[in-house]
Amino acid sequence: MTDSPRIHLGALLRSSSEDAHAEGSLDHLQYEQGGETQILRFAGPAPFEVDINALGSNEMYLQGTFEPVLIMECARCLRDVEVPLELNLGTLMRYDPSVQTPYLEEADSGEELLVFGGPELDLSAFLAETTLLNAPLSVMHDEACKGLCQVCGHDLNEGPCEHMAQVPVEEIDDDLGIPEGSLHARQNPFAALADLKLPEE
Repeated sequence: MTDSPRIHLGALLRSSSEDAHAEGSLDHLQYEQGGETQILRFAGPAPFEVDINALGSNEMYLQGTFEPVLIMECARCLRDVEVPLELNLGTLMRYDPSVQTPYLEEADSGEELLVFGGPELDLSAFLAETTLLNAPLSVMHDEACKGLCQVCGHDLNEGPCEHMAQVPVEEIDDDLGIPEGSLHARQNPFAALADLKLPEE
């Protein structure tokens, strides 16, 4: 298990005939976003394997695989949901010694370009962004998930809470077939006819 996915590029930067390889497994990914530390959690060791080959003119190409089981929150009840992903990695790279923190930008060809400035490259941000781009926007632990009580936050999948018992059960108006005093009853265009007295013939 490795703390972070790092790859050493010293030999590759000195000679275009060299290449670089790294592999390992991660139980989480830590990266910076908006000045704050973010963490992606995985259900188990997530294996990765990366190869980087020189293309010339300080440009390289990264390819490999990453297979995390990402832990996301259910959109309704916030329970953990395991989301398995099989990611094929592939991106252009450019070495720029003035760069302190690696970043992604769009190359002239329209492809994604990873710009870095040191011989030891931490791939955490790259793997995190690739993972997030391929993960679903939202998940549910069960299609029939009942969610949380909007008052107390109780998980309704485990049974009703006290607030559910306080919701009044509306009585049904036998004549109209809708809840008595409800908005629908007040808006019923025929409701006013119920008290209308017609002249006797």
